Order: sequence, then C-alpha cells, then structure tokens
Amino acid sequence: MTETIENLRDFNYYPFSTNINSKYVLAEYIWIDGTGEKLRSKTKVYLNPIKNLDDLEWWTYDGSSTDQAVTRFSEIYLKPVCMVKDPFRGDPHLLVLCETYLPDKKTPARYNFRWLSNLIMEKAKEHKPWFGIEQEYFLFKRTGTTHLWPLGWPNGGFPYPQGRYYCSIGERNNFGRALAEAHLRACLNAGLKIAGLNAEVAPSQWEFQIGIAEGIEIGDHMWLARYILERIGEEFGIDINYDPKPIQGDWNGSGAHCNYSTQTTRSEGGYKYIVNNLMPILEKQHKDMIKLYGINNQLRLTGKHETGRYDSFSWGDGSRGCSIRVPIITKEQGQGYFEDRRPAANIDPYLVSAALVDVTCLNSEHLTQLLQVFETSQKPLQA
Repeated sequence: MTETIENLRDFNYYPFSTNINSKYVLAEYIWIDGTGEKLRSKTKVYLNPIKNLDDLEWWTYDGSSTDQAVTRFSEIYLKPVCMVKDPFRGDPHLLVLCETYLPDKKTPARYNFRWLSNLIMEKAKEHKPWFGIEQEYFLFKRTGTTHLWPLGWPNGGFPYPQGRYYCSIGERNNFGRALAEAHLRACLNAGLKIAGLNAEVAPSQWEFQIGIAEGIEIGDHMWLARYILERIGEEFGIDINYDPKPIQGDWNGSGAHCNYSTQTTRSEGGYKYIVNNLMPILEKQHKDMIKLYGINNQLRLTGKHETGRYDSFSWGDGSRGCSIRVPIITKEQGQGYFEDRRPAANIDPYLVSAALVDVTCLNSEHLTQLLQVFETSQKPLQA
C-alpha cells in the first residue's frame, strides 16, 4: 500500500495472551449503544472458570453516557446472551455479547431489538430459517485532525474509476488487505461462522460474510464480527465506516445483502415457492420492511451501482439491479435461497432477519411491532 499505516502490528503472530495468569477469566461484555450502530464494551474479571452463559453475571453500566438513559436514572443492565473465545486475549478469556435492560431487568433498553427477534425466531423455528449476510464496509484514515478519507485515496481527491478494485490484487488496486485478513483470522479464532471475505467494487471497500447461521445466531455472530473488526481497526489506526453511501458520486455504496432460505425453499419445488408465494408477499410489505433496512438507505438504493430502487420492489433471476436476486443456481436446482439486496451496511441484523422471517413464515404477525420498537428507539430520550 502506498499509504503508511501507523500502529500496524503483525496479527498473524502477535502474542495477545501473554502475561495473564490462567486462573483468571477476562470477560469482555459487549453491547449496542444508543446510536443503534455502535458498540461499547468493558471487562469483568472472574476468578472462577466460565463454562456456559449461566456462569456469567448480569452487570450494569452508565446508560447516560451511551445515550440510553438520563443521568437521574442512568443504570442499565447487561444480560449475557452469547459468548465466544476472545481472539485478542486468548484462552480462557471471552467475548460476551449482551442485551441491555432498564433497572427492572424486564424492559429492553434503547436499541435492544434482540429480544423481539429471538421471540420471532422461536415462533418460526420449525421453518429452520438460514441466513448469510454480506457485510460491506469502507476503511477510512485521517488526513488531518478531523477529516476522514478512504484508505489509499489521494488526500481530498479521487482515485481511478471503479472497475479495477473488485476482488483485486496488486498495490495499485487493493488497499487494506492486511486488516481484512487479520479480521478473518480473528473471527475464525473466536469460533464465529464467518464464510469468507473479498475486496469490493470501490477502492478501500471490503466485505465479509457471516453464515450459514440459523435463527438468532445470525445477529449474534454479525455483531461480534463487527466488534472484532472495530478492535482491529484500532490497532491499524483505521476507522470502519458502515454508511450506506459514504462517498457521493459514481462510487458504490455499502450494503449488507441478506441471503435467506427456509426448509420449504430448500426443498423440492422451492424455487416456484419463492417466485409464486414469497415475492408477492415481500412486494406487499416492501414499504414497511425498507424502514428497517438502514438509516439513509435511500442514498444508496438509487437503481444504479448494483441496486434496486428505494421506493419500489423488483426481483429477478441472477439480477443485481433488483431488490431481490434469485440466484441462477436456485433456479437451476429448483430449490435454495434468495438474496435480499435492499439492506444497507448499517443495519441491525436482528431487525432485518426478524422481518424476513416474520413476513415469510408468520404472516407478518410482528411487523408492526418491529416498526414500533425501532421508531421508539429513534425518539430523543425524555429528561
């Protein structure tokens, strides 16, 4: 890379777990904050082995500092819901994803959508919903004290047009491979269901894929993969950007395409079921579902740059210019999955996966509730 990256470490060999007595377990509690897009974390030291979630205590934090509570009533509870190996500290240390609750331990805190997603997944578990999400993102670096600009781009300027960067190799084409590779290895080390990575269409834009994951697991593993990516970004001095359209003009935006199937679509006749049953349902609910598919997503879904339009629904066999792409292999085999190309990079995966399952398996029973809890979280806190 032509750019010098400060604080670069060799993530293939860095000895993260040295000098920590093995009798301690460091549990990194992780949660979604009051932006709905950012993560926070803090460390709890345990003197006893942690074998399962029941061994982890509920904990608290200052919600007034994360835009989830007011100062006079600021305690928010952390409920551990998913734990994996900590790839930074090594065994026996853990990354612990948490749900957030108000002091009554029953009322979900702002931007906690996992509880509702889990309820939907449990109701539809006989359908065995499988997901694979393609998370796109940009790598940004500082060009001064405040200005951020994509890695490898001329300071305040623009590189060669798109075309040479997708799945690229070579110093002139590929920017940030070391960080993307470090992320892949760290996620595998943690035990996450990460399926791969590739350089994307715009320079310094990348993608990783989580899946195949069933039910609530897709949201858990996606948020943990994002946490690991942000942590590695710290070491490289690189900011991870999930904006749907971070650079205006003739540059691709960033999405989180959601590959989805059920036991019915994966069975004989699944392709016809997708086309004849699910596409009409998804078209009918498009205007509501799109509200859950990322803030400012209308800037990305223009009908250009491999997208459908924000205000209309479309689908096609093998088409990347539609709302929904039905892969050619699904048509050829008569069964399989489809790709919802509408979600933006900044989605909450709990919302998107829950909406897809609710609309396609539960007759949209909870769609209004999903919209309500999302809209409520967006409202300013009442003092």
